Amino acid sequence: MSRSNDGPQPARRTPDSGEHHGSASSPGAPRRLDDPASMRALSHPVRLALIEALTLHGALTATQAGRLIDATPTTCSFHLRQLAKYGFVEEAGHMPGRSRPWRITQLGWLVEGSAPGDSEIGSEHTVAARHLGDLTLERQLARHRAQDHGPKRSHTVWWVTPSEADELHRQIDELVMRYRERLQDPATRPAASEAVEVVILTHPFG
Repeated sequence: MSRSNDGPQPARRTPDSGEHHGSASSPGAPRRLDDPASMRALSHPVRLALIEALTLHGALTATQAGRLIDATPTTCSFHLRQLAKYGFVEEAGHMPGRSRPWRITQLGWLVEGSAPGDSEIGSEHTVAARHLGDLTLERQLARHRAQDHGPKRSHTVWWVTPSEADELHRQIDELVMRYRERLQDPATRPAASEAVEVVILTHPFG
């Protein structure tokens, strides 16, 4: 199992003053993605960018989201409706006029590495999961490469048994999730804090 991106890109611009509308309720635990259709629905650059913007900024209208991700309101509106169709976002109440804010339904997602049962379904699942994982990772690496003020990197090789590797992953997850509540609740963020993306990669060497 691999954890997807739930520490999204900090946007360089913010909505106009007075236009931001926070979520009425905090999103739940990461969603477990186990069907290829949902993975394919999420595997689009604009949709991933919208999820990132909503995660960092709370509920946004299509116009506000468009300013953050450099897309037109019409484009954002279309992709938000598609994300809503598959349960990734939902309407977040009403605003005066025709404006419609949207919010994420869950914070991040988990993708099963393989699907049990029918081999054809398993193959479809594997292809969809790999495509979503690759697209997400490329977005994360692109942000890392774009940093010009010293992005942090570390690298090592473990010689470990499977059980030791599982324990190390558990400890890393606990560390990475330490400040997760600040992603869910802006009121918990210290005044000098900023969004920092953390990506952990492990794989057999060779």
